[in-house]
Amino acid sequence: MIITACFVVLLQGAAPASAQGDGSEVGLDDNDYSITANVRFNNEPVQDVRIVVSGGGYEAEALTNERGQVRVGVPTTDGYDVLIDEETLPEGVAVEGENTQSVAFGSQFFAPANFFLGEDVRETASFLSQFVERLMNGINFGLMLALASIGLSLIFGTTGLTNFAHAEMVTFGAIFALWMVMIDLPILVAIVLAVIASGIFGWLFDASLWRPLRRRGIGLVQMMILTIGFSLALRYIFLMLIGGGTTQLPGSGGVKHQIIGPIQLSTIDMVSMGLSLLVLLAVSYWLLRTRIGKATRAVADNRQLAAASGINVERVTRIVWVIGGALAGLSGVLWAYFRPGIKWDMGMQILLLIFAAVVLGGLGTAFGALVGSLVIGILVEVSTLWIPSDIKYVGALGVLVIVLLVRPQGLLGRRERVG
Repeated sequence: MIITACFVVLLQGAAPASAQGDGSEVGLDDNDYSITANVRFNNEPVQDVRIVVSGGGYEAEALTNERGQVRVGVPTTDGYDVLIDEETLPEGVAVEGENTQSVAFGSQFFAPANFFLGEDVRETASFLSQFVERLMNGINFGLMLALASIGLSLIFGTTGLTNFAHAEMVTFGAIFALWMVMIDLPILVAIVLAVIASGIFGWLFDASLWRPLRRRGIGLVQMMILTIGFSLALRYIFLMLIGGGTTQLPGSGGVKHQIIGPIQLSTIDMVSMGLSLLVLLAVSYWLLRTRIGKATRAVADNRQLAAASGINVERVTRIVWVIGGALAGLSGVLWAYFRPGIKWDMGMQILLLIFAAVVLGGLGTAFGALVGSLVIGILVEVSTLWIPSDIKYVGALGVLVIVLLVRPQGLLGRRERVG
């Protein structure tokens, strides 16, 4: 009996903290913080809708009262997800947008979550319409991914360093833009400043760490492991600075406009794709037509031979870190609009896809990174026609494995002799 009792106590201690109630107010007496959810349809409150709050091992649920509200107490100010149970909605009513919202407290003791309902209109789109929609999303995603991938590829080509902290350079750009918006700067000014700050961040990253290590002759494997450590450190610094919730930039979402046939794009989509194309064209011109761009290609091709030819290799490396940081920062801002939202680990969510694009296109080749990014982006989005969206990244990585088995050097990489 004693053993059984101890076993039950251990099971209760291992179970996640939870609180349940049938009313509209749950857990307020035991917790210092609270989340208030509002459910409205045609600006009228909706009663008896089930709301579930979860996060950090804690879970609570409540039913909306006659004012369409619930108040749920939570133990900490960590990020929480607020879910509306669509099965409890009145017949013919559906949630406008996502049925789950992420909330953040900031400096307050409470956080709101507002759900707006609309008529449940079921529309069946044709396969062609769905394909075109996902194709356009894939191109948009691929162009955004290319900005980060080209920066990573340039850094690898000129230094040989596999930089796992590149994900945090992506996150830094989005967070800096958020800080600029919080001090009431226009979003366009905030984006420009975020790109500049990201370039400076890349220069500081190289000047304070990687250049001294290169001069000391530290091996690339040791430096790669160090990038993993810096990635973890920076990620949790971001968590301390902005919290675990998701924050939106101004203009996120928006109505999609009919372009041609089944092609529909929002204003944010069109601006994102146009800006990505302009920046990628500028980078291409820089690599192909400018003196420093040609020197960058020479260093990426053979660092020792470039140095022997009179090229200032360290100067080229510094410029590459600045450009790589700036491209990563811009990619972070666009990724915040595509997700949508800014989160402390948002860069890590696409780091594997960035590496996949670089490897698929060919290690150290900027144009290969562009091609690889477009292939990965389109595959990720279009594959959701046949596989669940939760595993769409797996399909892209599967294609990567197949391509590398057939062409190990990547799509635009050069075959090299071994031995």
